Amino acid sequence: MSAMATIQLAGAPLVARRGSAKKASKANRRAMRCNAATAAEVEGKVISYPFVKLVGQEELKLALILNVIDSRIGGCLIMGDRGTGKSVAVRALSDLLPEIDVVEGDAFNSSPTDPQLMGPEALEAFKAGLELTWAKMKVPMVEVPLGTTEDRICGTIDIEKALAEGVKAYDAGLLARANRGLLYIDEVNLLDDSLVDVVLDSAAGGWNTVEREGISITHPAKFIMIGSGNPEEGELRPQLLDRFGMACNIATIFDQKQRIELVKNRMAYEADPEAFAASCKAETDELKAKISAAQKILPNVTMDRDLALKISGVCALVDVDGLRGDIVVTRAAKALVAYEGRDVVTEDDIKRVIGPCLSHRLRKDPLDTMDGSFKVMLGFNKVFNGSALKDFSAAMEEGVKDPEEEQRKEEEAKAKEEAAAAPKKAGAWGGLPGFGR
Repeated sequence: MSAMATIQLAGAPLVARRGSAKKASKANRRAMRCNAATAAEVEGKVISYPFVKLVGQEELKLALILNVIDSRIGGCLIMGDRGTGKSVAVRALSDLLPEIDVVEGDAFNSSPTDPQLMGPEALEAFKAGLELTWAKMKVPMVEVPLGTTEDRICGTIDIEKALAEGVKAYDAGLLARANRGLLYIDEVNLLDDSLVDVVLDSAAGGWNTVEREGISITHPAKFIMIGSGNPEEGELRPQLLDRFGMACNIATIFDQKQRIELVKNRMAYEADPEAFAASCKAETDELKAKISAAQKILPNVTMDRDLALKISGVCALVDVDGLRGDIVVTRAAKALVAYEGRDVVTEDDIKRVIGPCLSHRLRKDPLDTMDGSFKVMLGFNKVFNGSALKDFSAAMEEGVKDPEEEQRKEEEAKAKEEAAAAPKKAGAWGGLPGFGR
């Protein structure tokens, strides 16, 4: 008779079987379904706006895709005007991810084969040589509400049950539910800083530890951290900004053709979400396959040592604190190369990702009106193309401005001059004797 071990959880029990035991009964299997799987099934009924139908915002879409290819990049911070599709893009991203294998009845979305992705109960059963029952589920997409508390994020321990029964009864929080998936914070700049610290610490380390009254539980919390917000409502502290791998500043689309296409797509989606998603299924499947192939290519991507030295040179030149910038640029460049089906990083690859990777890490000067991405590109041109700028430091002191901003100011000044030179109407101050001369 095969042995069966049941490990206590705050929710459904986790069932493990030794060797090639018989399959559990249908009733038992229904009891083992965890809350995460149920939530995934409910979520699956809501059809998200297709990622491939997002109009414009190419930098944002690329940053999200690169984070999916390599989750070690560190997530993405999206700041921009209201109504620019920040939340829509993030929710659409989850549909691009393939289904994952999870241990049935496990609150941490544990992998049935990888010990590094197992919760404490599944890991204990795995080490004991027990065969874990598993099932496929959609990659979890967990949203953190603004009114949440630290206990809700980290999870709680039932002290009374621990003292009375001698078991660690853990009620999984949002970090546990987001393991091996996406964790999204809308209006991250309005969330309490202490809560943002907790989430970012777990995202960076990949583990969450809960300690209450001498009882400690540690579980994996490996997820892609994505935050969004409107800069008009407040900024994030520099210490928190640095914890995000990439950052994108998006603006309202003013191109008339793109706006018309966007409105047309949105109306079609709202009229019949299922039909709209089906109409672009081929494009979505193609993008999924491309991302899956990139994840397989990624370990084989190489970068020349000279390029790595130049990346460090740019980071030093623009005064980026710490080493996160160097690491993230390298990882993002390799992910981009894998996404395009290549295996060697080039200078152009670095140029395409270095702005979103470093712009939010620069030291803030209230008197400096230069855009962060433009300053990063100045540093890039100086290091990679020495002749582009003869003296970067001199350029900083002179206050080099964004060319588009300078052109706009020139056009405004020219318009004012033309208005001043125009003849004044009778009765206007400029038409009176002694005025306008």
